[in-house]
Amino acid sequence: MKQGESIRALGPESWPFSLEMLPDDAYLVGGSVRDALLERQSPYLDLDFILPGYSIKIAKQIADRYKAGFVVLDDERKIARVVFPNATVDFAKQEGMTLEADLQRRDFTINAIAYHPKTGQIVDPLKGREDLQTSTIRMVSPTNLASDPLRLLRGYRQAAQLGFTLEPETQAAIGQLAPLLRQVAAERVNTELWYLLNQKRGSSYLVAAWKDGLLRYWLPDATKDSLNILAQVDEAAMQLAEKWPQLGVEFAADLRAILRISGYLGIAKLVCLLPLETGPAEAQLMRLKLSRVEIKAAIQVIKSWQLIQQQPRLKDWTVRSHYFLFRQVGSLFPSLAAIALASGISLDALGNAVERYLDPEDLAAHPKVLITGTDLMSELGIPRGPQIGEILNQIQLATVEGEISTREEAIAFAAAILKL
Repeated sequence: MKQGESIRALGPESWPFSLEMLPDDAYLVGGSVRDALLERQSPYLDLDFILPGYSIKIAKQIADRYKAGFVVLDDERKIARVVFPNATVDFAKQEGMTLEADLQRRDFTINAIAYHPKTGQIVDPLKGREDLQTSTIRMVSPTNLASDPLRLLRGYRQAAQLGFTLEPETQAAIGQLAPLLRQVAAERVNTELWYLLNQKRGSSYLVAAWKDGLLRYWLPDATKDSLNILAQVDEAAMQLAEKWPQLGVEFAADLRAILRISGYLGIAKLVCLLPLETGPAEAQLMRLKLSRVEIKAAIQVIKSWQLIQQQPRLKDWTVRSHYFLFRQVGSLFPSLAAIALASGISLDALGNAVERYLDPEDLAAHPKVLITGTDLMSELGIPRGPQIGEILNQIQLATVEGEISTREEAIAFAAAILKL
């Protein structure tokens, strides 16, 4: 890559504040420099600056000038954040007496490159640009990784994110240091784990991370078979998307606003690392401090996967069987489909279930409510209690199987049940 092209990619034209507000000794560092050199662009800017001093003061001045959000992240280390609508900008005091000393304390060489936005100078004492050109994740030192063990997992996440390869000595060092990850707060681990789970084509990196010991303390019950399924999840999703493009749209969707989970494939991959017994699975997820919504989603998929394993010949499934499957898995069916295909169930065998899911009029996948419990109490005088739920389930099944289709028929059906 030509340096002129790199400098243009790193230019401040898209920054949400004026370059003039930066002191002359400020350098841009970290992922933003790395991504610019790789010509990777994101609609949301994430910039990190280091300064020999006054980092919090400079951040506050910029926040005040542009009426942006401001927070001190670490008063001891002098780190502050300015939040704009389309960017997050961090300012930190340089660690060590020189810029080079600061870069020597970072995790990987590709993240130890600095850029001076006013002169265009690129400072690369650890030859990170060479590793960018060879798509290599190389540690600065084992000591740096051990100083914050989350960096061990971050190495795999960045390899997956960039499509890079871990340099052999780095991978060996990570494996040796892996037990340190159990010392990291669960919230930090699950944040980094989710980044890795949601990386496109990141399954092989997850498998490698588990085999190298990084996830065994937190997710100890993965097996050879479940890791083999995990390794195929991304490929399975691509095959499903090719056969049914609407599934491809759903796999690519950000579900945080809808389901409060990040994506279907992340859930599918997570399930592959969990035991199939819901009790132990839930305990592991709680220890990782996942949200209640995320735990519920994983357990839904586990239970629905259990149903398929009990009756793996999907082509022979009745409408009733599909109804119970969809009642269990709900809107998380794409996660289940990816796991099923990755496990060896064919596209042809999955076809009927997929078609039902994609058809909003299909009653097995998307049952219509003809009558409520309140209706049963008012129309038939049934007292509140478990009997109402039992009758509603029978009404729903009769609807799915085509026996009834109107509210009146549902009431008559319920009355007949009461007479039995």
